[in-house]
Amino acid sequence: MNRQIDLAGASGARYRYSPLEENRFLPPAGANYVIAEITDDGGANVVYAGETDNLASQTWRADLEKARRKYAAVTVLTRLNVTRAVREAERRDLIDHYHPPLNG
Repeated sequence: MNRQIDLAGASGARYRYSPLEENRFLPPAGANYVIAEITDDGGANVVYAGETDNLASQTWRADLEKARRKYAAVTVLTRLNVTRAVREAERRDLIDHYHPPLNG
């Protein structure tokens, strides 16, 4: 799956996410990530929204494993965002729109 997926925030802003290829080189950059089930129409059912200072550190992997215990067909989608304030605002916007069940 190489296709980018647009996700909408509660604010109306749209964010373009790309599927993460788990076994490829990951940049040591800040990023937002969502864990989602990809729908037949190319959309996404978001089950978790997170952010990290360093995508290469793979801190998202624990969230993915937790999600896979409940949602077998999930994948990770990412969007690079260097600035922490921007990442946190985007993450909150997505949570407010999708109400991901694993975000509590």
